[in-house]
Amino acid sequence: MKNITMFCLTLNPDHLSKIKRLDYVPVGLGPANFSNEWLTDKSKNNISEKNPFYGEYTFHYSIWKEMYENIKTDWVGFCQYRKFWFTRDAEKSVDSFEDLNSRVLKKIPEKIESFESILGDPFYVNQFRFKKFIKRNLVTMVKNPSLLLFKNKRNINFHFDMWHGKGNLNKAIEMLDEREKNDFKIFVNKNVSFNPHNMFVCKKEFLLRYYDSVFPWLEKCEKIFGFPDANNYGLKRIYGFLAERYISYWFKKYTNHRTMPIFFKDLTNLN
Repeated sequence: MKNITMFCLTLNPDHLSKIKRLDYVPVGLGPANFSNEWLTDKSKNNISEKNPFYGEYTFHYSIWKEMYENIKTDWVGFCQYRKFWFTRDAEKSVDSFEDLNSRVLKKIPEKIESFESILGDPFYVNQFRFKKFIKRNLVTMVKNPSLLLFKNKRNINFHFDMWHGKGNLNKAIEMLDEREKNDFKIFVNKNVSFNPHNMFVCKKEFLLRYYDSVFPWLEKCEKIFGFPDANNYGLKRIYGFLAERYISYWFKKYTNHRTMPIFFKDLTNLN
């Protein structure tokens, strides 16, 4: 019996039949014309105009405001047209759609049901090549030579400074609810990895609690960052990148979590 609703997000209407064959719920984002067979971020109460800045979170907002009660399974999850949860053989290549279909997550196994959330395998931010650290953050590295010698100094906060604007994560944290501010600040300065791609699976009961925490925070952050007309993807999508770090913090704090591999394979290239 199916015990999870898995939403698969894409920008391409041509992916409809493949997503349905996976037995996932097709979600269309962006300006393309999606038929009524799709869910989109353009529900009655929506922020779809913020999609260039929020990414997939414009759809999460629609769930928060309107779609939550329509989820009838105990678990809910999110994947993307080129990033999938793998239950086995994550180290092997995928050569066909049927190969992908046989290995993606479709049901929460009994051995996992004792957990409350699933996050992607950690992404370590302190493993970049030396040249990249110097290129993107030369002044900081010169002022703090310990960053060259000790990898544990290159934490989440340092990495965010490199890719999404120096000091921006600290500014955003100051906008957090007091119940989370100090703990999240410790989290980003202590840890050298986070769980990437804004993908997560959780028991339905935790979904609203997460949304009730993240969306008021992101809205407050708009007062700081606005909606920049920027070519720099790392700055333009700052709300999505903030949420990506917050997922790791929030689900680890409030749920009994485990990790699972995320496999990269574009549906466009599979027959």
